[in-house]
Parts: sequence; structure tokens; C-alpha cells
Amino acid sequence: MAAACVDSLQLLLPHDWPKQEVMTGTTIIAVEFDGGVVVGADTRTSSGTYVSNRATDKLTKVTDSIYCCRSGSAADTQAIAHVVASHMEILEVKSGEAPSVRVAASTFREICYKYRDSLSAGIIVAGWDKQNGGQVYMVPIGGMLIRQSVALGGSGSTYIWGHLDATYKPGMQKEECVEFVKKAVTLALNRDGSSGGCVRVGIITKDGVERRTFLHHELPEYYLG
Repeated sequence: MAAACVDSLQLLLPHDWPKQEVMTGTTIIAVEFDGGVVVGADTRTSSGTYVSNRATDKLTKVTDSIYCCRSGSAADTQAIAHVVASHMEILEVKSGEAPSVRVAASTFREICYKYRDSLSAGIIVAGWDKQNGGQVYMVPIGGMLIRQSVALGGSGSTYIWGHLDATYKPGMQKEECVEFVKKAVTLALNRDGSSGGCVRVGIITKDGVERRTFLHHELPEYYLG
């Protein structure tokens, strides 16, 4: 029985799926609020049409108060995040204070731009620092850098721009941002074949990082006709 199931699965998958690059075809989002930022992402990692991990954590720690959301090649984005985190640790030791969110975002941009021909990485950098409070920076594929009050990325983002236009408003409070992020990622994972799993959320303020995970049965239901 088990062998028959494996044979059937192999017929459904492309013959070269083990050699296909592991991609975080994904939905990532970050929102600024007065006092911090809220970041969110789905949890599906795929290799072509094969789901290689349904519980990935795409919210990656850079410093104690800065996180990045990763989309693109899983290997590329993990490597970049590790390099930037190491740079920030060294910078903090040298300067005696935590690096700013913009410095971290600029470091991501520098790497993504310098190696733009060989990397597939779209990054959202978000965090809090004592100079400018909560900040969100977008570093799309190619290495541009722009600060935005709300940023979307990944394959699932194409499905939810209308939702963002209709429901986002400046000045939302923390819990409003959490609900907005949860709904946005849920809408995307329902429509985008490369997004899925559950929804992970991070809330970054001067007090640190609060992580929340919303499992599938805890997500809102929408029309899927």
C-alpha cells in the first residue's frame, strides 16, 4: 500500500523536483504603528510544485529588535540574513550600542545590489530603535531600499493589494495591525499556490519581540468559489 502511494505521488511530481531550487514562494508583510512594527508571513516552503516544508519560520532575527521577512530563494535569503546578523553583532560590539533599523536595512540592500545577478532575494526589514521608533524598509529583488509604512512581498502579495488599499489606514494601533496582517496573509495563502500553512506574526517594540502563531483552524474563513 505504501509503495503504491509513493509511486502515485512520483507520477504527479515533475521528474526533476529533487533538483529544483527550494524557494520561499511566499507572502510577507510588515506594518508600522505608533510604538513599533508588526511583521507576518505564511509558513510554506516549496521546491517547484513540491511542498518541502509546511512550517517554515520566515521571520528571521537580525538583532534583538530587528527582524527580516524573507522571500525568494530559501538558501540565498538565509545566507544573507546570517551575514547581516553577523555584521550587526560586530557593529554593536564596536560602537557599544544597538545598530539602527536603517543601518541593518542598508546592509541588506548593499549585499542584494552587489550580488543582484546571482541572488534571488526579496527582503522586508522591520524593527525598532530609539532614534526613530518602529520602521519598515523594503529591499526588493535587485537591491533597492525604500521605507514604507506598510510593505508586502512574495508571490502571494499580488492577491492582496486590493485588500491593503481597502483596509489599511495610517495610525492603526498594535492589535489592529496584528489583525490586518493576519487577514492579509490568510487571504494570500487561500489564493496563492506557493503560500500556505499557518500565519506567523511578530510584534517588535522597545520592550522586545512578541511572537504569535495562528494555526489553520484559527484563521478567518473567506469565500473561495
